[in-house]
Amino acid sequence: MPEPAAATASAPLSRRLGLVQATALNMIDMVGIGPFVTLPLVMGFMGPNFLLAWLVGAALSLADGFIWSELGAAHPEAGGSYRFLKLAYGEHKWGRLMSFLYVWQTLVQAPLVVASGAIGFAQYFAYLVPLPQWWQPKLVAGVVVLLLIALLYRRIEAVGRLGVALWIGVLGLLAWLIFGGLTHASIPVSWLPEGGIGALPGVLLSVAMGQATVKTIYSYLGYYNVCHLGGEVKEPQKLIPRSIFLSILGIMTLYLLMNWSVASVIPWQEARHSEFIVSLFIEKLYGATAAKMATALVLWVAFASLFAVLLGYSRIPYAAAADGEFLPIFAKTHPTKHFPHVSLLLLGGVGFVFSLLFRLGEVISAILAMRILVQFVGQAVGLVLLRRRNGTAHLPFKMPLYPLPVVVAVVVWLWVLVSTGWVFVVSGVAVTAAGVGAFLLWSRQLRRWPFEKVG
Repeated sequence: MPEPAAATASAPLSRRLGLVQATALNMIDMVGIGPFVTLPLVMGFMGPNFLLAWLVGAALSLADGFIWSELGAAHPEAGGSYRFLKLAYGEHKWGRLMSFLYVWQTLVQAPLVVASGAIGFAQYFAYLVPLPQWWQPKLVAGVVVLLLIALLYRRIEAVGRLGVALWIGVLGLLAWLIFGGLTHASIPVSWLPEGGIGALPGVLLSVAMGQATVKTIYSYLGYYNVCHLGGEVKEPQKLIPRSIFLSILGIMTLYLLMNWSVASVIPWQEARHSEFIVSLFIEKLYGATAAKMATALVLWVAFASLFAVLLGYSRIPYAAAADGEFLPIFAKTHPTKHFPHVSLLLLGGVGFVFSLLFRLGEVISAILAMRILVQFVGQAVGLVLLRRRNGTAHLPFKMPLYPLPVVVAVVVWLWVLVSTGWVFVVSGVAVTAAGVGAFLLWSRQLRRWPFEKVG
C-alpha cells in the first residue's frame, strides 16, 4: 500500500507571532482557571506551608523549560513534542512510535484540558448567575467550547492580536488581587515551615507535598505552548527560549504574590474550604459588587487560557498528518485563512463532549498521569539522545549545567506521576497501551516499521 502524502490542501504556516504575542499566549495558557480552583486545594494539603508547593511547581517548570527551550529553538516547527520525539528516537523506527503515542494522547488529553477549563469556568459562572445545578454547569461549559472554536476559526495574526487583548485581562485580574493583599494585609504569612530551614527536607519530601504539587504544576502547564506554534513564530531560535522563561518567571511571581495576598487577608484554614476564593477575597475587601466584577474577570482569564490551549493543541495532529504519520485529512489547512481547521474542529468537538461528561476534580490528575511518561519524561530522555547523536555545535540555545536540568526534571516528573494516585497511573498506562495497539495496526496497514518488507 502506498504511503499517504500530505493533503494537497496543506499549505505552509506563516511566521507572524512576535515575542509579545508568543509570551501572551503562553501566559494565558498557564493561568486559566487553574490557580483559582487549585489555591484552596493546595492550602488543604499543605496548611501554612502552601507557598512551598507553588515554589516546587515553579522549580519543575524551570527545569523542564530548559528542555523545551533547547528543543524548540533547534526544531521550530508546528507540533512541538511530536517533532521532538520523532527526531530524538529515530524518524523511521522508535521515533514513529513515540511521536504517534504523543498525538494519540493529544486526541484524548487535549480535549480533557479544554473540558477542565470549561467546567471550571461554569463553576465560577454559578457565582454570578445561580441556575439549577442539574443542567447549568453542562450548558455553560458546552457553550464556552463552541465559542472558542468560533473565535479560533481565523488567521494566525488575528489570533495573536486577540491573544494579547485577553492577556491584558489576565494581568489586570492578578494585579487587582495582589494590590488588594498589599493594601489590606492583616495576617502574617510565612515562607518557611515551622522550624525554619531545618524543617524544609521533611516538608518537601512529604506525601502532602506530592499531592499539592500535582495541583500547582497543573496551574503552571502551558509555558511550552510556543513550541506547538513553532512554525508560526518569528526568529524562533531566539524568541522561543525567551518567551518560555519570561512566561515561567512572570507567572511564578504572580502566583506567589496572589497566594500571599489571599492568605494575608483570609486565614488559610478558612480559604481552603472556599469554592470561590477570589470572589470571597474581593467581597471581603470591597463588597459584593466588586466581587462580581472580580468573578467576571476570573471568567475572562479562564476563557483566555482555553483560547491559547485549543490554539496550540490544534497544530499537533496537523503536524503529524502533514508528516505522513496520521490521517491525511488532518493535514488540510483552510483554503483562505491558512490554519489547520480540521484539527481544530475535531479537538474542539471532543472537548465539547467531554465538558458535558466529566467533573473538574476528576480530570486534573488524569491529565498529568496521561502525559508524563511519553511527553515530559520521554522528551527529556530524547534530548539526551539527540545530543549524543548530533553534538551541540549546531544548537542555537544550550541549556546551562547540562545534564542537571534533565535529571531534575525526570526525577520530579516521576514523583508527580506517582503522586497522582495509582488509579490515574493505571488509566494513563491503559491509554498508552491502546495507542501502541493503534500504532501497530496503522503501521501494518502502511507496511512500515515494524512490518516493512526486508530485501
